[in-house]
Order: sequence, then structure tokens, then C-alpha cells
Amino acid sequence: MADTFSEREKSFEAKQKLDDELQFKAQSRRNKLVGLWVAEKLGITGADADAYAKTVVMADLEEPGIEDVIRKVMADFSERNISIDENDLRGEMDRQMQVAVEQLSGDYPEPLGSDHGKVGD
Repeated sequence: MADTFSEREKSFEAKQKLDDELQFKAQSRRNKLVGLWVAEKLGITGADADAYAKTVVMADLEEPGIEDVIRKVMADFSERNISIDENDLRGEMDRQMQVAVEQLSGDYPEPLGSDHGKVGD
């Protein structure tokens, strides 16, 4: 009985670790997509747009949540005198999160085992 409990505990911990990793990947991908969207609004193209998107991804590592990304992007818009409503940015972040989850679902189309769900479930 102790072995069964221990195995279930290990399985739960492994699932939690995987779920956390997939959530991190989805958030990172969302931030990259948002960064590319912002770059377009700022008139940044090509490799410079990719480089800008990376700065958005890195901004999200400053603190938990999305407020660090919001601050960075809103400051960049302000610096370029581009008027974007913060609610529009938040809406775009929500939309891009759905895109990111869909993209990751394509990368991981099936559950890894009976104790896992598909990405996005």
C-alpha cells in the first residue's frame, strides 16, 4: 500500500511539473507573439522585430504575472508616441495566449500518459 501511495505521489508531482513547464512555454510563446505584434505597431521589421520580441519575453521574467510585460510594452509605445489603450494590449495578450496554447497543442497533440491531459485541457 505504501508503494502504491508513493507511486501516485510521484505521478502527481511529475504531472504538476509537466503542467508548470507547459504553462511556462505557453506564456513565453504568448509573449513572443505579443512582442511581434507590438514590433509591427512600432514599425520594427525583420530580425529587429524578432530581437524586440525577445525583449518582451525577457521582461516577463522580472516578476510573476503579466504586469512587467504591460509596463515594458506601454513604455515602448509611449516612447514612440503611439497611443494604444492598455485594455487593448491586455486583450491582445489574451488572444495571443489562445494562439500559443493552440500552437503547443500541435506540438503535444496527445496526452503523455493516463495521468496527463492534452495541452489546453
